[in-house]
Amino acid sequence: MADIERLSSTVVHETRYMRLRHDEIRRADGSLGVYSYVDKPDFALIIPLEDDGFHLVEQYRYPIGRRSWEFPQGTMPDLATADPEHLAREELRQETGLTAASMRHLGHLHCAPGMTVQGYDVFLATGLRQGQAEREAEEQDLCHRWFPRREVEDMIREGVIVESCSLAAYSLLLLDQS
Repeated sequence: MADIERLSSTVVHETRYMRLRHDEIRRADGSLGVYSYVDKPDFALIIPLEDDGFHLVEQYRYPIGRRSWEFPQGTMPDLATADPEHLAREELRQETGLTAASMRHLGHLHCAPGMTVQGYDVFLATGLRQGQAEREAEEQDLCHRWFPRREVEDMIREGVIVESCSLAAYSLLLLDQS
């Protein structure tokens, strides 16, 4: 038996990018409860590596009320799913205009397992070629810039890069390179 048994599940809100679910549950000890969580498809996060530095994107993140530097990442619209590498290639191209000769899978992580089912696949993109970005309306304020590795690490230390998925992905890269 699972630690928690789902007795019922209701979608209480839905947009083209997420569902908010409200589940009635029974815990292992028999007690009843409620669990609410966000149901979203997995996304891809891409670490574009070039000349011992990285391409990052910066955009305004409404929930935290500030701009955020992070690795390119995204999911399909309309709650669709896609092959992770295909999704990674599309997100990289759309957000930065870059295409990669090589896309290597570094791992699969979960961004906030206490509040969402969403996970993500991390890819290392190399052999980059610049093209034209094709940003969605939600990405109109997005900026793209290359940073040397040392500057990215300084941005992490100084709290400039605070987006946890990018930090976890960078950890996978460091482990892969050790």
